[in-house]
Amino acid sequence: MNTPALRDWPLWEVFVRSKQGLEHKHCGSLHAADAQQALQMARDVYTRRQEGVSIWVVPSANITASAPDDKDSLFEPAADKIYRHPTFYEIPDEVGHM
Repeated sequence: MNTPALRDWPLWEVFVRSKQGLEHKHCGSLHAADAQQALQMARDVYTRRQEGVSIWVVPSANITASAPDDKDSLFEPAADKIYRHPTFYEIPDEVGHM
């Protein structure tokens, strides 16, 4: 059987949801031949102490990310929408801490 070298396998990003958390958090990357192998390898590498309840593996090639240099154009426009910053609302005393 002619198996491709590890460096030729696609790169996968691994996300794990912990027992305490509600969201999946990125915990690393690995090379695997396919999604099933990526799941098994992610389980072995990133949840050795049984801390996870769910694993996602995503091909790195399918992730689109913004560049740090695009920060101003992507996030600066939100600053002019004052309704997103509720600093001028009055909160009733019975609400408590927010």
